[in-house]
Amino acid sequence: MSLQRLFTVLIGACLLAAGAGANAQTTPECDRSCLEAFADLYLDALAHRDPSRLPLTKDARYTENGIALALGDGMWGPEIVLGNYRLFFADPVAGQVGVYATLEEHGHPAILGLRLMIVERQIREMEALVIRSTARGTFSDIPNMKENPLLTAALTEPEKRPRAEMARIANSYFEGLVNGTDAETPFADDCERVENGVVTANNPSAETAMAMWKMSCREQFATGLTKVITNIRERRFPVVDEERGLVFTIIRFDHHGRNKSITWNDGSVHPVNSPFDEPFSFQIGELFKIVDGRIRHIDALVFPVPYRMPTGWVETGK
Repeated sequence: MSLQRLFTVLIGACLLAAGAGANAQTTPECDRSCLEAFADLYLDALAHRDPSRLPLTKDARYTENGIALALGDGMWGPEIVLGNYRLFFADPVAGQVGVYATLEEHGHPAILGLRLMIVERQIREMEALVIRSTARGTFSDIPNMKENPLLTAALTEPEKRPRAEMARIANSYFEGLVNGTDAETPFADDCERVENGVVTANNPSAETAMAMWKMSCREQFATGLTKVITNIRERRFPVVDEERGLVFTIIRFDHHGRNKSITWNDGSVHPVNSPFDEPFSFQIGELFKIVDGRIRHIDALVFPVPYRMPTGWVETGK
């Protein structure tokens, strides 16, 4: 999208909101097109390494991988070349928008997960998750970050669920993970999970070493293998895209590293292998596609961070 078109969309959204008249109370301040235009504007400014191009509130905040930075620091320093992949998810009710995008930093491939909060057509919150191949324990398949029509398709009315129920369903995934059970989470039979572009559930071509990736989402949870995760905290659900059935969450998975083995639900004992036998956490941005009340697809950005490191957006870090 050209910079001129970005400003045209933003200005048009402002005019529509201003002219809403009697419908002003029910018309979102910034609709899907408006929110996506802000995300595009941010990416354009990032590519130009010029945060002055962004309309910011006086109290605007920026974090990158959980660390509060001055806007212009961090990934704003390297030469950025944007890739061809962009996946938007928008929540006009909350005034928030997210995007997954591929890019290069000084020629090094990376994946960006970005969350923006828009208030009175200015950016108040900027939360960036950057998946870099140099991070210890990180795996990715950036070329596999391709458009998935399932994620951009609008739901029919019978397939939709209320906002609160969508968030509850997304949270049930975390409950199932930490409790090591499939009984708490409504999975679709063909549920697939993708992490950093790698298919890690319902992947028929997974190699023998990753045989568990061939299992469906439900089958994996049913084994109890996820008990290796010892805590899931700072559970936030900032973007609920009701039109497309998407919920974007940003959380921390903790691994306290105390156990040398775990017992699966069938009674078998399995060793806890590296790095899960050491204290560390995962920073995760997790996008759920919920259709007819069931999780159909999970698209996650995952990378390791220091044990119990906060996300930068919850004061207590609990």
